[in-house]
Amino acid sequence: MAANGWSKTWTFYDGDWHQGNLPILGVRSHATWLGSSVFDGGRAFEGVTPDIDLHCARVNDSAKKLFLKPTVSLDTWLGLVADGLKRFDAKAELYIRPMYWAEHGGPFAVPPDPESTRWCLSLYEAPMPQPAGISVTLSPFRRPTLECMPVDAKAGCLYPNNARALFEAKSRGFDNCIVCDMLGNVAELGTANIFCAKQGVVYTPAPNGTFLNGITRQRVIALLREAGVTVHETTLRYADFESADEIFSSGNYIKVMPVIRIGERSLQPGPMYRKARELYWQFAHS
Repeated sequence: MAANGWSKTWTFYDGDWHQGNLPILGVRSHATWLGSSVFDGGRAFEGVTPDIDLHCARVNDSAKKLFLKPTVSLDTWLGLVADGLKRFDAKAELYIRPMYWAEHGGPFAVPPDPESTRWCLSLYEAPMPQPAGISVTLSPFRRPTLECMPVDAKAGCLYPNNARALFEAKSRGFDNCIVCDMLGNVAELGTANIFCAKQGVVYTPAPNGTFLNGITRQRVIALLREAGVTVHETTLRYADFESADEIFSSGNYIKVMPVIRIGERSLQPGPMYRKARELYWQFAHS
């Protein structure tokens, strides 16, 4: 099922749980027309919710970056997540999305009014994509810097640029794309963080303020290093990925996925990808 398709959904908003696609944002909501929303995304699968505390903590931090007023404590988020899980089958594969937004604008309308901050928590069925692999190409679009956009937050206003990159890649027959920063260094995929491996060593772009240092990314790096794998966070160019032995991604929605084609070159899921995925699954179920 597509991430935006209807599926069983429960949303906690304004003091109670609501079932279905709850219409919250109106046409005059500041977030609707001026983009003042932040969110995060965690997973529940096979009865586990790996790193959900980190995702809930990050949405509070992201809210501050957009001058919103986060009013939900971490304990409250986690309690609501636990309560929401009871409304689904124990083994349901879910996406868990805490969210803040501004309802009203402040002076001159463009800045949000922090006191108008609203929030909700939505849980919905979203089956985990099978790790069949994806194809990627180099995107002509670039990731912005902090001077241009709030790249230090998981903000909704960042995603239209990702969508442009994905539409362009799909028009050329690719599933996803490698997006560079303004200097031409690889930042991430259009939807996830990216890794490559060569001669048994794993490489991934060093966080440089143009993309989020993903929670799943950090977890995969830590797990690989604990298992004795050398992981370098460094500056990488597209050519480094073109010549890599293998490529894989990490992200909140799909977790760990292999890249099976870059440009016109076919790849096979390799030992570093398999180790990363195995280690993550072991961590998630420990």
